[in-house]
Amino acid sequence: MGTSELEELLPRVVGVLDAVRVPYMVAGSVASNVHGVERSRSDLDIVIDPDAATLEALVDALPRSAYHGSADAAREALRARTSFTVVDFATATRIDFIIKKDRLFSQLEMERRVRVDLHGCSVFVVSAEDTIVAELEWSKQQGGSKTQIQNAADILARRGDTLDRAHIARWVAELDLAAEWEKAAAVRARPTV
Repeated sequence: MGTSELEELLPRVVGVLDAVRVPYMVAGSVASNVHGVERSRSDLDIVIDPDAATLEALVDALPRSAYHGSADAAREALRARTSFTVVDFATATRIDFIIKKDRLFSQLEMERRVRVDLHGCSVFVVSAEDTIVAELEWSKQQGGSKTQIQNAADILARRGDTLDRAHIARWVAELDLAAEWEKAAAVRARPTV
């Protein structure tokens, strides 16, 4: 997904989420790019926090003429606290709607989201600190993924003293991510272009 596709898609999707009152935050590669890490974007990851009624409103607000997705998959994702995928026909972009996990870190992550201007669209994005923690957690879940460790290291290098290190340390300890944190701290950041 290139910049032009993101510029075209983001206002539409954010507009729908705002209209149906589903709390959200953009995550994944788009959030990493916001925090200074150049990553290619193949999809749009959005963490959402709907209840049953607002999820139905979201599904109804994504017309079948413009999006491909399954209402049943969305309902199952809410029940299981996982994710569901919708494809935007206009940009051929996959949108992964990730249901917010039912845990304290995820609740605080949503509360700490930051509003940024992204390609002329005002959107909520996962904070830099929580993006680091998410990258570390994803690396651990993937059996030590070096890509996520590198992404965390790059954000650490680029955001440096502006980061809330106490917040990161708390969640590294509580989510048992010390080994991943040590790897990220030891990795050199990729040079900026």
